[in-house]
Amino acid sequence: MEKRVITNSKRRKGLRAASVLLGGVLVLSACSGGSEASGDDGNDTSQAKVDEAAAQKSSEAQIKITPKDGSANASINNSAAVTVGKGTLTEVKMTTSDGTAVEGEISADKASWKPTGQLERATTYKIAVTAEDAKGREAHENASFTTVSPDNSFIGNFTPDDGTTVGVGMPVSINFDKAITNKAEVQKGVTVSTSSGQEVACHWFNANRMDCRPEAYWKEGSTVTLKLALDGVEGAEGVYGVQQKTVSFTIGRNQVSYVDAQTKQMKVTQDGKVVKTIPISAGAPENKTYEGQMVISEKFKETRMNGATVGFTDDDGKGEYDIKDVPHAMRLSTSGTFIHGNYWGAKSIFGSVNTSHGCVGLSDTKGANDPNTPGSWFFDNSVIGDVVVVQNTGDKTIAPDNGLNGWNMSWADWKAGSAA
Repeated sequence: MEKRVITNSKRRKGLRAASVLLGGVLVLSACSGGSEASGDDGNDTSQAKVDEAAAQKSSEAQIKITPKDGSANASINNSAAVTVGKGTLTEVKMTTSDGTAVEGEISADKASWKPTGQLERATTYKIAVTAEDAKGREAHENASFTTVSPDNSFIGNFTPDDGTTVGVGMPVSINFDKAITNKAEVQKGVTVSTSSGQEVACHWFNANRMDCRPEAYWKEGSTVTLKLALDGVEGAEGVYGVQQKTVSFTIGRNQVSYVDAQTKQMKVTQDGKVVKTIPISAGAPENKTYEGQMVISEKFKETRMNGATVGFTDDDGKGEYDIKDVPHAMRLSTSGTFIHGNYWGAKSIFGSVNTSHGCVGLSDTKGANDPNTPGSWFFDNSVIGDVVVVQNTGDKTIAPDNGLNGWNMSWADWKAGSAA
């Protein structure tokens, strides 16, 4: 038997060959590449070559979704904006967490997308976007975010309504559903302007209510515009605004009515001229009517008036009166002062004696269907925002925040209540 001796030199050559072979196996296992080499030094399989090849195949389209993925307390107005650079959008899908689709629209130039409606509060949304570059190569982006919750947001309920025509005394009144501590920032987000050019100032009555008006009544025929830019404004710690809208209303003819509790007459003026004088019955001596400038804030052809709701009760706790069909009632205060028709009192009281529990009564008929009564005439010729000035009752002046009655505050005191 032939004995073979393996020298150290041969052993080293064998190990080098095995190493090269194993190295080839490892490369094939890791990258699953081809078996043919295209160079003597093996540089074609380097990471740099792989990255270069991948870059050549990637889309140049750059998708941007706002808000960022994972955002909380997102706006319900300005969230879900999608844009693309170096490409065009081909598909955008937006759904709630339960899969409900959200309608949206890609712009004409296919460079942006947004929802067609306002989002819901406290809702998680998902967005999936596809875009392509000039060579038709696709890019994809996904994001998820949650909109601000009711507990962490506030809105302002305002009056008058958009598109309405109101009287010259109608203030812009905003009642916030959360207490506002950062009044200055919130007030910056509220703009009230008028086509008449009158200066408008806002006044905070408390942490929830802000009214805005000019020094004197609005000019008849003018247009008043309210702009709410409160989206994202922090009204209190961790509580953000969600409103972003503009509304406008028109000021009608200038009608101011003057109630004199001594003469028991009301003079209705338009543009400063008396157009009608109506006999009235104001509050009795034990239940005097507030004095001051009062603004009609609501109108009811018929309504129920129960004394128990405003503190007038008998010994049994029931209301001193409970009239279920008071005709032609118009509210002058939050606390229950109305100017209204009265069918239950004798016709002789109007113009001669004050008998009410604090309201101003006009002669009327049951059912509110007779157009020839003073109550009906005044109702038909009055609009929300008209002013009723009550004089000579012997009672105190109505509080400026009791209804829409800020006109009972001097201009200096009114402006002093601004947070701007």
